[in-house]
Amino acid sequence: MEHQFGAGLLVLLEGDSTAIEADAIGNAANAALAGGGGVDAAIHRAGGPEIMAELRARHAYGTPAGTAVATGAGALPARWVIHAVGPVWRGGDHGESVQLAGAYLSALSIAAELGARTLTLPAISAGAYGYPLDEAARIAVGTVAESLRAGAPLERVTFVLYSPRTLAAFELALNRVSLTGGRQPARQAGGAAVENGTSRPATSSKTRRSIDSSESSA
Repeated sequence: MEHQFGAGLLVLLEGDSTAIEADAIGNAANAALAGGGGVDAAIHRAGGPEIMAELRARHAYGTPAGTAVATGAGALPARWVIHAVGPVWRGGDHGESVQLAGAYLSALSIAAELGARTLTLPAISAGAYGYPLDEAARIAVGTVAESLRAGAPLERVTFVLYSPRTLAAFELALNRVSLTGGRQPARQAGGAAVENGTSRPATSSKTRRSIDSSESSA
């Protein structure tokens, strides 16, 4: 399933992100950048030890939820891996929606800084971190769609999803967002207002360029 927002195409696939060619591969990392399970483990396994070596050398103190860092991609079919950290779900009233949107915005911003034209992303925080799937999908799709519509310089952003259930949730979110032209409808998650100010990718002090976990662990 796919939909055009501005000059960028948003695509949904079920599959293995380590097998899909892209300029940059998004990883759902933990704040320590120490590796984990699921997608995070698969990326490190397929990419080889140089990815972890670079993380340890350049980002020894990790990066907080809502931010991302980049490394080389090792043996993966990409130039870079962008390690984005999502929040652990704590009921929805601890800034989780802002942090989750921030993780995607940081990944988009870093991809643009690196000159990437294609980017894959996982369903950040929707596994062991406990973020409710439907809401995680809504924020993920809405944030990326709104950024593409606002002019993010990416030709294609592909969510690579690990199960039919996750894909179905993202398809529902994409159907809803496409009706609004890429604008997120304001809704609530666990009693907390979902932030909607995500019209442009923003670079924070933590969205560092480094050139030089994961749907089940994060």
